[in-house]
Amino acid sequence: MEKLYLHLITFLCMIALCVSLPTRPPVEPKGRQFPHDFIWGIGTSAYQIEGGWNASGKGESIWDHLTHNYPEKITDQSNGDVSSDSYHQWRRDVQMVRDLNVHVYRFSISWPRIMPGGYMNNVSSEGIRYYSDLIDELLHYNITPMVTIYHWDLPQRLQELGGWTNPEIIPVFKDYARLLFEMYGDRVKIWTTINEPWHICEFGYGVDYMAPSYNYPGIPNYLCAHNLLKTHAEVVHMYRDQYQELQKGKIGITMDTSYMQPKTDSDDDREASERALQFYIGWFAHPIFSKTGNYPQIMIDRIRNLSKEQGFTRSRLPEFTQEEINRIRGTSDFFGLNSYTTKRVTKNDHNNTVNFPTPSFSHDMGVVEDQDPNWTGSGSSWLKVVPKGMYNLIMWIMREYDNPPLIVTENGVSDKGGLEDYKRVDYLNAYLSAILDAIEDGANVQGYTYWSLMDSYEWKVGYTEKFGLYHVDFNHPNRTRTPKIAAKVYAQICKTNTIDWSYRPTLDEYQINAMAQLPEVEAVGDSTSSASTIYNTLTGRSWHNITLVLLIVNYLLRI
Repeated sequence: MEKLYLHLITFLCMIALCVSLPTRPPVEPKGRQFPHDFIWGIGTSAYQIEGGWNASGKGESIWDHLTHNYPEKITDQSNGDVSSDSYHQWRRDVQMVRDLNVHVYRFSISWPRIMPGGYMNNVSSEGIRYYSDLIDELLHYNITPMVTIYHWDLPQRLQELGGWTNPEIIPVFKDYARLLFEMYGDRVKIWTTINEPWHICEFGYGVDYMAPSYNYPGIPNYLCAHNLLKTHAEVVHMYRDQYQELQKGKIGITMDTSYMQPKTDSDDDREASERALQFYIGWFAHPIFSKTGNYPQIMIDRIRNLSKEQGFTRSRLPEFTQEEINRIRGTSDFFGLNSYTTKRVTKNDHNNTVNFPTPSFSHDMGVVEDQDPNWTGSGSSWLKVVPKGMYNLIMWIMREYDNPPLIVTENGVSDKGGLEDYKRVDYLNAYLSAILDAIEDGANVQGYTYWSLMDSYEWKVGYTEKFGLYHVDFNHPNRTRTPKIAAKVYAQICKTNTIDWSYRPTLDEYQINAMAQLPEVEAVGDSTSSASTIYNTLTGRSWHNITLVLLIVNYLLRI
């Protein structure tokens, strides 16, 4: 009986010892280095961080209009009227960018801050000065501005004309872009015309999601895309013809998509994956980056055939003339890519069992999306952590468009707040490892821009999800910024050009004092927050020590 008792103690002690061993981050090869000329960056957008929504004569944007008139459409009924207040705190922003050791700061210019009504008849000198001062401050610290001409904040007066569905947008946008090239082109060497065309057209016009929130599926989204592509091309030709030789900059466009992974290895699911990628990214990339130009053939055929079945007299997808195809093709010096996650796809059946609206983009595409419930989650329901998807997406672009120069212009992960964002550290290391895998397999990836510099207004979800490397106290009049753990890690990556999984710094005194001021929900934030980390460390060590003592006592009793 005594022997049985001693064996039982030994067994229980061994279990306790195993449970009490501290967990470690994933084991990865140390010291993986990026090419010596790799470009590191950090990004923001005007409406999300600036505030000053009507300061110095700024005009109303479609996001001002949506959030002021339909606050119920926003998760927390908030708006970007003040947000991170970068309109007043821009010098602090530049210091943060500097502390991250990045080469590039990607930011956007607010069209209604420069031209309140969208037209050249009213240009704001104070709006011009704001961005000029920001650019000069960045250059003072040897940081390259990467300027997005349009990141979703269309002047409301232009929306009242139909926005991107009206061809009038083409000459008006061209005037706006010309003004920026004239004012800033001597100092800005990297331009992107438009950020995420798919979101602008499908989420803005096709469904009730982003401003202007048309919720008109299947028709205006394609009109929007048609005018947007023509607008982009006209601006690029203008820059190349009139400014590029003298100003010696580059100009491109930023696409966005998740990787569309086949749900199974079946031929149907692989076909669904290819079709989804053509609809999501090929819709805008194929006319610019492919050898033939024009929309992807699968889009042309499906939308034409479905339009006919639905009783339309012509395709809902507008047609380009051959002259327009030639003018749009090749109008980008680099491929800007925004990507955060992966989706699984399978074909929709002929009976439309999932009940997509008819007509609609989703019905035209004919693909059903989901995500693996076992994938690691984040602070956003849509964002699962699937690093392999980033590798697969880059390799697809490499094959599809003959390996264009590619800059990852957005990639990042959300949480609900706090400073000890070790999950963000793991995401960053994992996705950068996937990008480096793609580079080593031949992809021409030239740079990476993390999203985002600081917590800010996250569109439809307001302030409920945080993507920033810097925490922003939205309750403080100065919108105090505090670096998170991931800011230290990213700064180290940019400084050393190296992914080091073992580098997991802890909070310094300044961060600890700042965290003490946070609301309880934010202080807890990540599951590896201060309280839980300290508790786990202490209890882990205590049980580890107690278990060792019990094992020694057990051994002595045996002898």
